[in-house]
Amino acid sequence: MSVATPEFDFQLGENAEMIRETTRRFADERIAPLAAKIDAEDWFPTELWPEMGALGLHGITVDEADGGLGLGYLEHVIAVEEVSRASASIGLSYGAHSNLCVNQIRRWANDEQKAKYLPKLISGEHVGSLAMSEASAGSDVVSMKLRADAVQGGYVLNGTKFWITNAAYADTLVVYAKTGEGSRGITAFLIEKDMPGFSIGQKIDKMGMRGSPTAELVFDDCEVPEENVMGPLNGGVGVLMSGLDYERAVLAGVQLGIMQACLDTVIPYVRERKQFGKAIGTFQLMQAKVADMYVALQSARAYTYAVAKSCDAGQTTRFDAAGAILLASENAVRVSLEAIQALGGAGYTKDWPVERYARDAKLLDIGAGTNEVRRMLIGRELIGGGQ
Repeated sequence: MSVATPEFDFQLGENAEMIRETTRRFADERIAPLAAKIDAEDWFPTELWPEMGALGLHGITVDEADGGLGLGYLEHVIAVEEVSRASASIGLSYGAHSNLCVNQIRRWANDEQKAKYLPKLISGEHVGSLAMSEASAGSDVVSMKLRADAVQGGYVLNGTKFWITNAAYADTLVVYAKTGEGSRGITAFLIEKDMPGFSIGQKIDKMGMRGSPTAELVFDDCEVPEENVMGPLNGGVGVLMSGLDYERAVLAGVQLGIMQACLDTVIPYVRERKQFGKAIGTFQLMQAKVADMYVALQSARAYTYAVAKSCDAGQTTRFDAAGAILLASENAVRVSLEAIQALGGAGYTKDWPVERYARDAKLLDIGAGTNEVRRMLIGRELIGGGQ
């Protein structure tokens, strides 16, 4: 599908534009033709992972010495955006793999761990995942119950994780577990799918983001060697919270891709669809609708790109990372609903992709921290001293 809006020059630089061009071409040729099937059949096309690896997309933020491209979060946002324009489901799984898993390993793993896990994750031979949430620990993630008890040579994990993206297909997972009490008693572990005592539990059927697999993780006396502790012992909250800032910035790109896809569908439609003897795009109400959709996209883009640049400069703020995904997510839900309205009855059918865009957009009002939690975080940080 061709891009229906003019290209606005955000002055992002040569590397960013190179990543956009490469990813867009791949997404148009390989992902977009599969998008309807991915959604209809809740199908995760694992064959795309090595192809994306060959383009360097899994290691965008990883240092060249460790096999990555050595680029930044701005380029990563753009890659997620372009993948998500073709399929938000693949965009979400790609973000979970390349940012939540690979980038956390890049930031926190020691040299031995990087050498062991990064090559196959970056090549796409392996799929990555990250596990924070539990059935009773979502927004209040520090209240997690998964325990890691110290034993000779390592730890034994018992408990479950829930809502875990890529879980059923993941070879390597970054998992947070309790090694003590309170917020200072959480540690990050590197888990391999074949570790005894580790299994996949309930698979979760979702209203949107179908094809981005979500499942429960079960740990039943799962033995994890001491060398699989990632980052400082009992320092997992620092690992987790710092990762959330980058996760929010990068996953905002999913919503940008959805909004662009909406405009790519609506603009050609309103040019061609005739009522009362005229193309409906000539009616001022429809022009206003398209204008609002475009401004919603571009304003979210500007904020998200600016936050990504600040991440690359080491100057990001927690409230702006939350703010970027808050704006992008709410705008994407509104734009996708307007896309359905613009197509009228056709938009409410499975014959057009806009109903999928709406179902997909809603997830990030909830995932990576709900909009309510984002507002709480922003308000608390700006005002100071609040609980």
